[in-house]
Amino acid sequence: MTGLFVTFEGVEGAGKTTQVARLRDALERDGYCVTVTREPGGDTLAEGVRALLLCGDVTPRAELLLFLAARAQNTERIIRPCLAQGHIVLCDRFIDSSVAYQGVARGLGRDVVARLNAFATAHLTPDITFLLDLPPEQGLLRIRQEQHDRIEAEGLDFHIRVREGFLAEAQKNSHRFRILDANLPPDALHREILQHVYRVATGRHLRRREESEI
Repeated sequence: MTGLFVTFEGVEGAGKTTQVARLRDALERDGYCVTVTREPGGDTLAEGVRALLLCGDVTPRAELLLFLAARAQNTERIIRPCLAQGHIVLCDRFIDSSVAYQGVARGLGRDVVARLNAFATAHLTPDITFLLDLPPEQGLLRIRQEQHDRIEAEGLDFHIRVREGFLAEAQKNSHRFRILDANLPPDALHREILQHVYRVATGRHLRRREESEI
């Protein structure tokens, strides 16, 4: 079993959570074992870190280190074990979010964050990263009716830098990134995502639910 690790990235309001849920449902209907997780978050400890990050008064360096702590926990407790069992693991944000948000938008440095990401994950990288690309002002309009967390409440300039960070990472890592227009209808996005996942999954020994029951 080799598993397949798929991550979703993008600015606030890009529709990542919706597409993760739709992909999970489609893959499970086809019989695959699917694990869904998010960052910050995952197990109980990492979810506790999430509460600190999104609601507390956190300095930029502390913010980065808390994200990395949650990521290390999520990687060791959820992502790696499920990949070893042949699952398709879907993660709402992963290493590229820290590069874009803390490395670029917070100004802590892309290369510094990349090295710390490698340490936190023991060099685990996704097989596929979908970047749902959207002008930040459109994304912020989409979530204007929601209660904003501390990061969502940052100014437009901050979110513009986040997008620039994502696009730069996509260019550096074009072998795993697929940039999608988040303004496309959700059905069209879902079809493109599902088709690409199946293309990459071809030839991998991924666990099916009937195998799990043997």
